[in-house]
Amino acid sequence: MNNTNNGKKEWFKEWFDSPYYHILYENRDNNEVKIFIDNLADYFGFKKGEKVLDLACGKGRYSVYLNKLGLNVIGLDLSAHNIAFANQFENRSLHFFKHDMREPYDVCCFEYVLNLFTSFGYFDTSEENEKAVCAAARALKPGGQFMIDFLNPYKVIHHLIPEGIKTARGIVFKLRRYVKDGYIIKDIRFEDKGRQYHFREKVKAIRRVEFLKYFKSAHLDLVDIFGNYELNPYEKGESERMIFVLNKNS
Repeated sequence: MNNTNNGKKEWFKEWFDSPYYHILYENRDNNEVKIFIDNLADYFGFKKGEKVLDLACGKGRYSVYLNKLGLNVIGLDLSAHNIAFANQFENRSLHFFKHDMREPYDVCCFEYVLNLFTSFGYFDTSEENEKAVCAAARALKPGGQFMIDFLNPYKVIHHLIPEGIKTARGIVFKLRRYVKDGYIIKDIRFEDKGRQYHFREKVKAIRRVEFLKYFKSAHLDLVDIFGNYELNPYEKGESERMIFVLNKNS
């Protein structure tokens, strides 16, 4: 797939639509999902029937659990394969659509927009990041809340494991991690059925101060910053996550 800006491939469109992405990460902990969402439910005080946008929903695991709590959920993702998988869980209050987060989806429609599990920072420019935040803010009702769950770049960079191997379904994935030009990069190489493959994950190491600029442009007010899925306070050098909670102020 090609980037509409300059004709170059965007890595996330190719990798997230690959079956190998799902093989590599198939054993993610769903119990972690439940713990995080339960903590968010307590924090936000979700009410039955409120509308939630799960932005970059992947295969829908967060959306499904949010819906079980009584919320009206729409999940959006750029990967057609993810949406095709998630569609099996649809019901009258849970729907999934293919969508690019850089483009507005709806206006003043949702009480909450949630961007979970480092589903941000994939773009090549700060302008695209800002555009995505502004599109998310536009989807919120006045007084609605936006939450973005991002890695803590300070912790990740200082504890980066340069190389690793993971075997899944008989495929040996060789992983190399490094930082270049402000991006945290993971090179993924493997062989399957006699063919060699190479994919790359690239996430911008966005610092807190950069996020604050995006939020200001989107007319979002910072409410809290948490450092993990137990919603403990964020500490720059120690926290696993950088979880922002914001209010739409207009």
